[in-house]
Amino acid sequence: MSRPALSFLRPYLYRTSRALKPEHARAYLSVERRFIQTVAADAHTGPHDVEKQKRLEQLEKVKPLGDYHPRLVYPTGAESLSLRDFNAKYNGIQETKTDVISVFGRVRSVRLLGSKLMFLDIERDTQQLQVMVELKKLTVRPGFDEDFKDFKKVARLGDWVSITGNPTRTTTGQLSVVALEVPWVLAPCLHHIPEKVDNAETLARRPHIHALTSDEPSDILRLRALIYDYIRTYFIQSGFMEVETPMFDVNAGGAIARPFETVANELSNMPIKLRIAPELNLKRLIIGGQDKIFEIGRAFRNEGVDNTHNPEFSTCEFYEVGATLPSVIARTEQLVHGLRTAIESLRSTYFPSLTAPEDIDFSQPFAQLPFIPTIEQESGRKLPDLSSPDAADHLRDMFLDLDIAIPPNPTLPRLLDTLAEVYIEPLCKNPTFISAHPEALSPLSKSYIDPTTGQRVASRVELFIHGREYVNAYEEENSPFEQRRKFMQQRDFHAEGEGAIDESYLEALEWGMPPTGGWGCGLDRLVMLFSSKKRIADVLPFGTLRNVVSIAKTK
Repeated sequence: MSRPALSFLRPYLYRTSRALKPEHARAYLSVERRFIQTVAADAHTGPHDVEKQKRLEQLEKVKPLGDYHPRLVYPTGAESLSLRDFNAKYNGIQETKTDVISVFGRVRSVRLLGSKLMFLDIERDTQQLQVMVELKKLTVRPGFDEDFKDFKKVARLGDWVSITGNPTRTTTGQLSVVALEVPWVLAPCLHHIPEKVDNAETLARRPHIHALTSDEPSDILRLRALIYDYIRTYFIQSGFMEVETPMFDVNAGGAIARPFETVANELSNMPIKLRIAPELNLKRLIIGGQDKIFEIGRAFRNEGVDNTHNPEFSTCEFYEVGATLPSVIARTEQLVHGLRTAIESLRSTYFPSLTAPEDIDFSQPFAQLPFIPTIEQESGRKLPDLSSPDAADHLRDMFLDLDIAIPPNPTLPRLLDTLAEVYIEPLCKNPTFISAHPEALSPLSKSYIDPTTGQRVASRVELFIHGREYVNAYEEENSPFEQRRKFMQQRDFHAEGEGAIDESYLEALEWGMPPTGGWGCGLDRLVMLFSSKKRIADVLPFGTLRNVVSIAKTK
């Protein structure tokens, strides 16, 4: 390559009267960063940029890098406390105590006041504590003054440090620790912690940085934990038993969705699937004699990612022998109302950065909208006989007449779902049950002839809040004959008759399943609701599947 083509890379090596062009400067800096990332490294420190290189050099001037991550050893003669326990124990003190305590946390602030005094703010488990390190108050021992100087050189935001000292309250009234020993670095931070992260790629690839720069991720984790704990406690106190069912199965039944598939090497390379719902296995437990059971766990659907869907999601399902649809509705209202009350009573203490949902009335009883009458009233059109062979054709004509976009693969269930999205879901701002769905939408629910419409409908409700589904509840189909008919009906709705009939589940029903009611609830959506988030990615600690995959990718 000729010399002029390289002149922009190292402009100071070339004698030229021309100013360096901005595009050349950007290209040079990009090349320099890539060069540093790949060559400024060794076997133990890995690739790093200029800033990390400077930090490593700063640390190495004090002691070898291998000495910066010691085993945690609590000082002899000192009481070891978490920051939470320390704050609780000494909150009422007004003077320095002679108690010798040991605490550790992440450095959130470093303030130097001259050459002999420094203040640190450390943080752990949402608790903060001020540490005062003053040379004249340190225990005199050989080299302690040099150790103090060295610590001042390396102390940085993000470091984990251990402190041994006395509890005190400063003249400004702040609870603190007066260090008796030079703080001990447990784990230095090798990177600069930014004040805020706005870069989408950083949020996707490094969620830990987001958590270090914002209270929101931790608050969302605590909100999620509260929701799980409340639901679990509610069911246990109501006499339910928590169970677990398999993640893998030959048939990922219980709902209509595309499953993730893999191969079991130990079973002659048999294809198996990740579950799309735990429903059928939970019902097998009901058939086997269990009376009231629930499960909190994961489900997987090999489908798209959008604002409210992720291929991996959390769900809770319960089944109760003898429960009818009205009793399931009453239980749902009680649980949702109680959950909301519990969350709001703790919001300011445990997740203050999260906004409560506004303009939603959680008063009981929740409203109910019957599926077919509501669509007919809102559209001004009467639905055809949905049991007739040409029902889908009539609905497609209705779509054209109403100027509604026909969905892909316009089967009867897809067309009915679209009508609900257009005409019913927007009406569900406050908690609202959509009821009496057409049978075609509910293959696992019992069904009957609705005396109001004359249509065959399911004994089912869906709870919607602010136009978003949260609960899907049924009186469960327990007839093996009706269940087979409905499975066959659903198979006919699939493209080219795809979808196998789950004979093992039908065989289980033949042993006798008692009348049972139950539901499934999307837990991620509850977190979204009570944190006022519109995207599921914002309430998942590692984001959606795209983000999870990108974490492992190299740039």
